[in-house]
Amino acid sequence: MAAQTEKLSDPGRAWAAYEPGGDRPWNLALAGHLYRRAAFGASWDQLKQALWDGPQRTVDKLLRPEGDIEEFNRAHDDYEAATGSIEQLQAWWLRRMIQSPHPLAEKMTLFWHGHFATNAEKVKNARLMQQHVGLLRAQALGSFRILLHGIIKDPAVLLWLGAEANRKAQPNDDLARALMETFTLGPENCTDGDIKAASRALTGWFVLRGKLRYIAREHDNGEKQILGRKGNFSRDDVTRIILEEPATSRRLVQRLYRWLISETAEPDEALICPLAEAFAKDYDVLKLVETMLRSNLFFSAAAYRRRVKSPVDFALGIVKALETTVSTTQLANDLADLGQNLYHPPTVNGWIGGRHWINSAAIVGRDNLAWAMLRGSDPYGKKLNPWAVAQRHGCSTFESASRFVLDLLLQGDVDPSICDKLIQTAQEGDMEVRMRRFTHAAVTLPEFHLA
Repeated sequence: MAAQTEKLSDPGRAWAAYEPGGDRPWNLALAGHLYRRAAFGASWDQLKQALWDGPQRTVDKLLRPEGDIEEFNRAHDDYEAATGSIEQLQAWWLRRMIQSPHPLAEKMTLFWHGHFATNAEKVKNARLMQQHVGLLRAQALGSFRILLHGIIKDPAVLLWLGAEANRKAQPNDDLARALMETFTLGPENCTDGDIKAASRALTGWFVLRGKLRYIAREHDNGEKQILGRKGNFSRDDVTRIILEEPATSRRLVQRLYRWLISETAEPDEALICPLAEAFAKDYDVLKLVETMLRSNLFFSAAAYRRRVKSPVDFALGIVKALETTVSTTQLANDLADLGQNLYHPPTVNGWIGGRHWINSAAIVGRDNLAWAMLRGSDPYGKKLNPWAVAQRHGCSTFESASRFVLDLLLQGDVDPSICDKLIQTAQEGDMEVRMRRFTHAAVTLPEFHLA
């Protein structure tokens, strides 16, 4: 195991910043680990720079990258605003993930897309879906408080939940139920009575011609009891009350733990508690993510390759490593076939993820997608060229290029005997063909499916 194996049951030790030492060195494996979790993989230059910078400086750059992020966002926002279909939005988002100077922001936008799962199939409006994902991106590493306030008045969310008309005489439970059971507290921390009272507090809000409208006469001004509090509550009161509940911050920390640390085992309550208490004070997502990414726990064996890559992570890990881009329109379609159809989370709970990403059919699909991307013909063409990348980084033989590719893609997590076997499977054809076959074999190894 490349990561350090120290047992981290003490919260103070677990969440303290990782400092490399003789028995806990900063190495290529941990640099790759960081880029898999906080981005969509890395190029060789990024990995080398990370080795030079060290873990904390590399985390600094991922959290607060240098360069004109606002200019990049403006350019992409303009393109996305001009699109007329969900298919175009999917392609532009994938392109953004590949090219963004702030990949952590896109990674966290994807996290919130699964958390506030809103499906374009029911919304039926590309402009509203573009605005929805824009809202997620704006607060992806910002304030969960602001994000939650925005979500409950987002026309796309209301249309997806069937809550576009909330009349005093017929309060709609769908938004309140999703808000309390899925987005924040969890079903075990609220009752049907709480949900019905919250629904009454949310009355008066409608989506009319794609815009949110408030009709005062349709708001229920009566007293309501929500989570033990009584009053003539309105929409903003509902979010305030929910955010005051310890269960909200605790549940969000648990979800982010699964996203950034490990999905193989539930964390001890003692580990979650200090982060949840700190998060509840200001709901600052960046601060929470920063604590996790800098921590001893993040760089420990308990976190190393303890997540299954989603189809997006799997495909973009190949693209980022090979230093170019591909047709993201084609890629969006292929990712949908693998179960991750952007802008179309399957349920209000988003994608299940985990082992569901690597059932027998999915593994065959990933193998096929990887070969389609790497074989050097339609539909992806010759843009991804492992031999050309290896040459740029000083390789001149098949053996040196193959070992370079394994370091690039897997950071040394392959037994030398496996490397030798892979080399033997790619003995025919010219150098470019051989490297395409070898790289395909590498990305279908079990280790590459794990983040």
